[in-house]
Amino acid sequence: MHTSPFVPRRFLPEKIDLTDTAQLAPVFDRLDAGLNRAASVADLEAWLGEHSEVCAALAESSSLHYIAMTCQTDDEAKEKAYMHIVEVVDPWLKPRQFALMRKLVASSRFSELPPVYAVFRRSVEAQVEIYREENVARETEVAKLTQQYQKISGGMTVQFDGQEQTLARMGRIQEEQDRIRREAAWKTVTERRLQDADRLEELFDQLLVLRNEIAHAAGFTDFRAYTFAYYERFDYTPEDCLRFHEAVEKHVVPLARELQKERQARLGVEPLRPWDLAVDPDHNPPLRPFTESSELLEKCQRIFSKLDPRLGDYYAVLRKQELVDLDNRKGKAPGGYQSTLAEARVPFIFMNSVGVHRDVETMLHEAGHAFHALASREQPLHAYRSAPIEFCEVASMGMELLAAPYLDLFYSEKDAKRAQRDHLEGIIKFFPWMATVDAFQHWIYTHPGHTREERAQYWLSLMDRFGGIEDWSGFEKARAHGWHRQLHIFEIPFYYVEYGIAQLGALQLWQASRRDLPGALDHYLQGLSLGGSRPLPELFQAGGLAFDFTEKTIAPLMGKVKEALLELAA
Repeated sequence: MHTSPFVPRRFLPEKIDLTDTAQLAPVFDRLDAGLNRAASVADLEAWLGEHSEVCAALAESSSLHYIAMTCQTDDEAKEKAYMHIVEVVDPWLKPRQFALMRKLVASSRFSELPPVYAVFRRSVEAQVEIYREENVARETEVAKLTQQYQKISGGMTVQFDGQEQTLARMGRIQEEQDRIRREAAWKTVTERRLQDADRLEELFDQLLVLRNEIAHAAGFTDFRAYTFAYYERFDYTPEDCLRFHEAVEKHVVPLARELQKERQARLGVEPLRPWDLAVDPDHNPPLRPFTESSELLEKCQRIFSKLDPRLGDYYAVLRKQELVDLDNRKGKAPGGYQSTLAEARVPFIFMNSVGVHRDVETMLHEAGHAFHALASREQPLHAYRSAPIEFCEVASMGMELLAAPYLDLFYSEKDAKRAQRDHLEGIIKFFPWMATVDAFQHWIYTHPGHTREERAQYWLSLMDRFGGIEDWSGFEKARAHGWHRQLHIFEIPFYYVEYGIAQLGALQLWQASRRDLPGALDHYLQGLSLGGSRPLPELFQAGGLAFDFTEKTIAPLMGKVKEALLELAA
């Protein structure tokens, strides 16, 4: 990884340990004194620049330690360094940052800032309103518990094929044609997950207590209300989300179940079982797009360069500065993410690549996030160089769809069509899962005092409402604990409906690209360049998209997806 600050520091010392609170103390003293001296709007804008520089440097320090920890969760030194951020630095910073924001809001010049600061002003006011110093210690405990979830999940391995295997690598077997082998692999993984079920339930119970305490201390009736305020969801409500679930149930679930019935018929199995859901139903071998991660990097470079030279240039930054960690290995945290190094204003991509098609989709997805970080890097305020998640995910999900016509760089024409069809079917399957995960959390946090059994029963009711037709007979316990594998529920509560809102934006972008690709890409990059400097509906508008997740938008988009699936099957 080769990085340096995007612009030279003007306020922070060049040599400073950003994990040492003794060295940070004079920095915040200077910020406090500078805010006291800000007698004009120009003074306040200059101060905001200094504060932004400090925030970016601190954010990058935190990101680097998180990246190091997730890349090797079994490295005690890296875990210790990350936990120092969580247990020492962040609790020290939060009250000092809040004191500055409270003083900023009280400043007579704050309301006189130019209109470009409107979104920033709204955000700061919201932060000040919900902050409670007594919650800092609780938030530290939450962060420690969620790190334990990472450690438990990252440490899960099984013995299969005579050797130790990560669960991510075991996922490859679910794509193989040998049904007996798929079943054996699925059962092995399921049994391994269940070994830690009680540990995860206990961990989640502790999280529930802390999160409810945080909400009540901040003056909210429940953690759902608190989280909507904390996430600054100014443009939609919990009731809007519940209506979104209903629209998914009405317009997507029947289509998802129809696809599963087709799968069952094509596989010739009765009944359809959980280990029949990833294999190709036409008995084709699994898609194996590459053998080495270097091949994944090179071919994605060609895709982005063909799609738009601007995207090709952005992707080259990742490769040149070695801002990727792609390969799956023991001890590596599960999943994939993109993290922005805020001072260098460059992205980093983390993956668990094992040579399956999902790895290609993940790279395209995380590259979309990376493009967002690079497109918005000219925004002067650190706060504006990131957007609301609902639009961040348009950047990533939209890129998956925009790049899909170029998958022939990985596959034959037949397999490229198959990959595109699998992707669209995956989108259809995603919406019911999104609704399940989101509805589950709405129930959890508005039903304090519920038991583990009640929680499991509600999860099962949602699986009945939104799930597929596969038969879980004999694996009822595994089905009841299916939510354990969704890290968002543990680590980032309520952060999942954003994917659904964004997927609707991405599908709109996809439809626009089928009509006018250059125009769609111009809108896409224009929207990304705004970062978080506009309200959410305006970001969608800049991207040429409607910010709407009602059946008015969902129904016609599902019709277009179904049409495209028929085209690809022809």
